[in-house]
Amino acid sequence: MSEPTPVFDDLREESEELDHLVAELTEERWALVTPAPRWSIAHQIAHLHWTDRAALLAVTDEDGFGEVVQKALKSPDSFVDEAAEEGARLAPAELLSRWREGRAALDRALRAAPQGARFPWFGPPMSAASMATGRLMETWAHGQDVADALGVVRAPTDRLRHVVRIGVRARDFAFGVRGLPVPAEEFRVEVRAPSGALWTYGPEDAPQRVTGPALDFCLLVTQRAHRADLALHAEGPDADRWLDIAQAFAGPPGTGRKAKGEPA
Repeated sequence: MSEPTPVFDDLREESEELDHLVAELTEERWALVTPAPRWSIAHQIAHLHWTDRAALLAVTDEDGFGEVVQKALKSPDSFVDEAAEEGARLAPAELLSRWREGRAALDRALRAAPQGARFPWFGPPMSAASMATGRLMETWAHGQDVADALGVVRAPTDRLRHVVRIGVRARDFAFGVRGLPVPAEEFRVEVRAPSGALWTYGPEDAPQRVTGPALDFCLLVTQRAHRADLALHAEGPDADRWLDIAQAFAGPPGTGRKAKGEPA
């Protein structure tokens, strides 16, 4: 069994917070358009449900997960949208029920996973804690899309530390996926947590650094806000470039969000 880790509880709390946002929505509001092109609130929840199910298969049924991967490889540019569209066609009550059941099953599987075990994924294999961290990042990011569609401002929590960590660790990937040279030296990253704590990464004396609020860093690396609208500061040319291309997710570069006031 995996050692108890706060990320399992944090994932559950992050999911419950999003659940509260959508639980009482009317059918019309489930159809509200979110900032993601062509995705409604229903699409966002359907995507989270699909990915939770994929993660559950990765932890409990490697052959079943392999079948999911093969289907994805047949339509790499469309399988995410297709899965979201299929789920969004469900009645809201049914979609909500399936999402709740799926994430509860994943929670149990992650907690019961053998210590030290690693599970297949669309990228490198992951531990149970890493799987939960990735699910938390996606839940928070897609939850932001839902909140934006509803006009709700969510109070940030220190659960963001998991998103920050992924964003920092994905630095080299962000450069590489764009065919850019990966910086040879580490950056110093200092971000202020919602609680007021200072989260730091990298050598204290690194000449290139990024500073600012943790919330803004998370919005940047999940591409939920444009850099121009965030209070992040870079020192050094490579660090400055990173803030233009940062992403915390696997796969090709996203288009990100336009700056406020920029024509759609």
